[in-house]
Amino acid sequence: MNKYRILLLAMSLACLACNLQAQKKREFRGAWIQAVNGQWIGTGMQNMQQTLIHQLNELQKTGVNAIIFQVRPECDALYESRLEPWSRFLTGQQGKAPSPHWDPLKWMVDECHKRGMELHAWINPYRAKTKTTQELSNLHVAVRHPEWTFAYDGQIILNPGIPECRDYICRVVDDIVRRYDIDGLHIDDYFYPYPVPGAQIPDDAQYQQYNNGIRDRGDWRRDNVNLFIRQLQATIRQAKPWVKFGVSPFGIYRNRRNAQMGSATNGLQNYDDLYADVLMWVNNGWVDYLVPQLYWEIGHKAADYKELIGWWNRYAHNRPLYIGEDVERTVKNSDPQQPSQHQLPAKMRLHSMMNNVNGTVLWYAKTAVDNVGNYSTWLRNNTWRYPALQPLMPFIDRSYPKKVRKPKVISTSDGNVLFWKEPRGKGWKKEAVGYVVYRFNAQEPININDPSHIVAITRNTFHRLPPQPAKHVYVVTALNRMSNESKAKKIKY
Repeated sequence: MNKYRILLLAMSLACLACNLQAQKKREFRGAWIQAVNGQWIGTGMQNMQQTLIHQLNELQKTGVNAIIFQVRPECDALYESRLEPWSRFLTGQQGKAPSPHWDPLKWMVDECHKRGMELHAWINPYRAKTKTTQELSNLHVAVRHPEWTFAYDGQIILNPGIPECRDYICRVVDDIVRRYDIDGLHIDDYFYPYPVPGAQIPDDAQYQQYNNGIRDRGDWRRDNVNLFIRQLQATIRQAKPWVKFGVSPFGIYRNRRNAQMGSATNGLQNYDDLYADVLMWVNNGWVDYLVPQLYWEIGHKAADYKELIGWWNRYAHNRPLYIGEDVERTVKNSDPQQPSQHQLPAKMRLHSMMNNVNGTVLWYAKTAVDNVGNYSTWLRNNTWRYPALQPLMPFIDRSYPKKVRKPKVISTSDGNVLFWKEPRGKGWKKEAVGYVVYRFNAQEPININDPSHIVAITRNTFHRLPPQPAKHVYVVTALNRMSNESKAKKIKY
């Protein structure tokens, strides 16, 4: 009996340790909100805003702390651009301004920041026309500079081999970063186009003109993308050093049959097919975070999720690594070890086992909001039960703001409110842009590394207190642009 009790105790402690490991204080919890699927066409400002408010509220309840919002699907704009035409994915006609006039990107920045979320502006750098677009505005880059583009599989692509294209995309990004209070600039997996059997990329002339002595066409194409990634990061850093540059590549870097260090997979490859040398960007620090799209299920024959998350964890750890998750595919497939449940718990267990994985991005936001397969319910009750701060990025900034000042509780007609004053500090490294509020029982030791005590992550300098018969200790810390946290200031109430 004693041995049996000891075994039960050991199992309980192991389960507790596993649960605590999953409750991270710092974790990127993102969701992609796309425009290219046409969900906003013709909805109008009021309906679009109502839908987005509902989505943001539900995602906030689930634990999401960052929104990746598509603002440039095809060299167009879901924002007030001086360089590119309004998107047809907003108004139904490229170049037509929304009526009533409004700026979706500015509005989304404000709404996300109200909820303590980051907003990352998502652009498709090279795609100039999707297959479904029939008419381009006279202001569109493909109309103004057709010599910069090539047609491929019903699309129009800005040619990565032309230096002017890199310069143009960077001007667009510089405009976005300087004019909007975004927290990140995000690009996805579209570099050179996804290959289509029988279709050739028409870049002979550019290769002859710009090859720089590179004899292999594939190496030259990869070099073109490398040059772009470096230039884009430098553009962002020069405009606003705190804006994070993130990339979401296709989920396979290389198959093992093509490279000894490749994954045990059999599918499209970043390096060989899209000419995207993702590991070079990570290892050289040209990106600030990486979100490989691991949309497959555990046990997939060609691209096993378990194999791929382990591969990226081993090879892409020089920068923060987050995993792109397909909500629908995760709940559609059963766990091979426990066929009675879907794969979300098993995938999150794999996350917790990976030392270098520190975040998740959900594809896509609406499926999480709709709670397909109780996906969001599970997150709310388990690994995202408590709020989380953004992961640290000391390669951008290690400084932190000073303590908040003069916390006090004031009784109002709406109840008691905890107020404080922002800390003194100048410059983006010392200025406070957010705050964390913790609550502890009166006799409890103060441990702000325990996320279960976080009651708010906010940009306000106040927090409404719930009715509480017992005494508590509240702790407030300040956050700078990089979510670096100040020392704690406490008040008993």
